[in-house]
Parts: sequence; C-alpha cells; structure tokens
Amino acid sequence: MSRINKNVILALLTLTSSAFLLFQLYYYKHYLSAKNGTGLSKSKGSRIGFDSTQWRAVKKFIMLTSSQNVPVFLIDPLILELINKDFEQLKNTSHGSTSECQFFCVPRDFTTFALRYHLWKNEEGWFRIAENMGFQCLKIESKDPRLDGIDSLSGTEIPLHYICRLANHAIHLVVFHERSGNYLWHGHLRLKGHMDRKFVPFRKLRFGRYPGAFDRPALQQITVDGLEVFIPKDPVHFLEEIPHSRFIECRYKEARAFFQQYLDDNTVEAMAFRKNAKELLQLAAKTLKKLGVRFWLSSGTCLGWYRQCNIIPYSKDVDLGIFIQDYKSDIISAFQDVGLPLKHKFGKVEDSLELSFQGKDDIKLDIFFFYEETDHMWNGGTQAKTGKKFKYLFPKFTLCWTEFVDMKIHVPCETIEYIEANYGPYIWIQGRIIPEMQCWRLPKCRMSGGRLWQSSKAEIPAHSVVK
Repeated sequence: MSRINKNVILALLTLTSSAFLLFQLYYYKHYLSAKNGTGLSKSKGSRIGFDSTQWRAVKKFIMLTSSQNVPVFLIDPLILELINKDFEQLKNTSHGSTSECQFFCVPRDFTTFALRYHLWKNEEGWFRIAENMGFQCLKIESKDPRLDGIDSLSGTEIPLHYICRLANHAIHLVVFHERSGNYLWHGHLRLKGHMDRKFVPFRKLRFGRYPGAFDRPALQQITVDGLEVFIPKDPVHFLEEIPHSRFIECRYKEARAFFQQYLDDNTVEAMAFRKNAKELLQLAAKTLKKLGVRFWLSSGTCLGWYRQCNIIPYSKDVDLGIFIQDYKSDIISAFQDVGLPLKHKFGKVEDSLELSFQGKDDIKLDIFFFYEETDHMWNGGTQAKTGKKFKYLFPKFTLCWTEFVDMKIHVPCETIEYIEANYGPYIWIQGRIIPEMQCWRLPKCRMSGGRLWQSSKAEIPAHSVVK
C-alpha cells in the first residue's frame, strides 16, 4: 500500500513540475519576449522579422548613404511591386510605427538601389567607410560612352555598378549617369578577368545584363519597414520601363572611319538641313509622346544614325516607323495642330498605311506603319504618280533606346538586319546589278541616279492613292 502511495505521489510531483515548466514557457513567450522584442508573437510591441539578414544589411546601407550624402533611391522591382500595392498606406506611415517587416525581410540574395552619380559630390573614402561598417564592396567600371565621339577623351572610365555584401545579403547599387537627352543611363555589368565571379550570384541581377535608359524619375521619401528611403514618385511607370529599357550606343568609331573615307558635307545648305530636320524630329517626337504612340527611326534617318551618328544631309526628309497596332485616329489632327499639314496619305489603316507631313523648307516627315505576320513584318510603299504599291519585307525586330541629335529615341535593336532589309545587299546602277556591294555603306547610293534593287520588295496589287 505504501508502495502505491509513493507511486501516486511521484506521479503527482511529475505532473506538477511539467505544469510549472509549461507555465514558464508560456510566460516567457507571451510576456517577456514581447517586452524585449525577440519573440515571434504578433502581439502589440513585437518586431517581427527585423532581425533578418536582409533587413540589417539594408539598414546599414541606408545609414551609410545617408551619413555620406549619397543620392540613392530604391529601384528593386520586387520591392517596388510590393510597395505599389500598399502605396497609399505607406505614404502615411511614420518612422518606427510598423511592427512587422514586410518588404526588406523577404529572403533574397540582393536588394537593388540606384545612384544618381551626377549629384554625388564626395566619392572619395566611401569604400573605406563601407568596409569599416562591415561591407565587402566591388566596383565595376568601364569607358564612358559619352566621350567616344571625342578622340582625346575616349577610354575614360566611369563607375557603372557597385556590389556591397554584408553577411549573406548584397546591395546592388546601379550607377545612373545623366545624358544630354534629359534622361538617365546605366551601363552593362561586365566582369573583368581578375574579378571574383563567386562574390555574389551575378546571374540573378535584374540590372546590368545590358545598358539601360530611363526617364529621369521624380522622387519621394517614404518609410518602408521602419527605414526612410527614396523611391520613384510614380513606381508603376518605372516598373513599366524596366523590361523595355535596353540601350544601344551610336557607333562613334565607325562613324569617324566613314568620314575619313567619305568627307562629311559641311556646306551651309547641309548644316541648315540638319538643323531643320532635328527640329522637325523633336517636334514629331513630342507630338507622338503626347499621344502615347511608340515610334522609331526608320529608313534614311535610321541609316544616318547607324552609319554616321547624324542626319544624312541629302536625304531631304525625316523617316519614322510605327506599329499599326499603335495607330490612333487623331494622329493626323495632332500633327496639323502643331503646324505640320498633311502632304499625302497612302493606303488604309488595315493595309499599307503611310503618312507624309510637310515641314518647313520643303522637309517632309514620312511615317511608315508596320504590319506583323507570322514570321516577318512589312510596310507598304506607293508610287505617287502611278499608284503602284509595293510590300517591303523585314525580319521581326524589337525596339531599343539610343541617343540621336540630343534625344532619347527608339531604333530597331536588330539594326543591321533592318537596314539591309531597307536597302538590300545589291544596287542597280546604269542598268546593271553590282553584286556584293551593300548600298547603305555608300554615302550617296540613293542619289546615284540609278535604281535601287531590293530583294525584299514584292509587288502586290495597287490601291488608289489618297491625297
């Protein structure tokens, strides 16, 4: 009997001890941990996720850039998308008022910021201070493409990207440079031979696979996860720009070589034409941008950009391309409202549309509309005198940004294929075909008096000409 009583007593003591231990765990979890901010409870006063590697790295980076007056802003696509969903709420959030880390605590390898380099006044010592704060930093430099047109300055290197790693998280700092077309440009992130390719997973980067161009964004400061950061004032517009930001440079070296072989026309007449053509192009770009219509340099204007980095002085017109799906019914009235009357209209919206507007001093603005088929694109051409219509075939192409006559403007990314589709690999001079001679490589093949042979031209039934 006594043995039974001892067993009962031992069981009761065990249960009592277990209950006491459970009570201690409950008390620690719901009271002490909340008071010290180290628990996982969502009760008032807790700070959920603020001890994550990502958040601590971003916090230190913001402290670093703020203390050194480095003009950075957040451009990370994932975080901007999350911010945009709660944009109104975040704008009214004050510093330290949030209890849960929602944006900078998502497990990731990178967080991406942009640096407005033209506003940075104190680059010296930045690396040393960053290293003192625990960062390991990598600087990627390359030649400044803005100076490629100047022999004595070409080759000058500028910073393009910074990668700063803290523990297992890295900050990718994309360096934005000011360009003469009133936009921002960043360069290609190209690793040099001596650089450690295992420093961070570079293939996961969203910026730097190719050079990019962006409208200069207005910025605003908001509180994100208790941290004060600048972001684009219109995050939706910036996010829409990212997948279409690819930039290609004019070929300055090739242009210099071209002019060494064929002297440039610097007569008074040529200079006057280039000035007027530039003004016409700027007016057309402003008008189409206001309508929300994408366009690109086409035909002779595209050839001038690619071959000479300038307007061809004897072309006598400005040529633009527009996808027919971007056509808007008020496009004619919009150009007439800015002083460009319609000179002629060929074809119809559903087939072979072409518009021509009259600028000053007999300079025309020709707009060619492009139609997409399964494996190619095409635009129509109509002879004004006969009404005979032709179909010009092009391989499919995409659009890239470039800089031309101090403007950020689109050109076909596949430029050489586009130009050869326009001008063909052969020319017909004085009744005979000259083989293996690319017309676009000659300075005045369009003005040679011969007839241009285009293998991509296929005659189709003519339509009436609408003037």
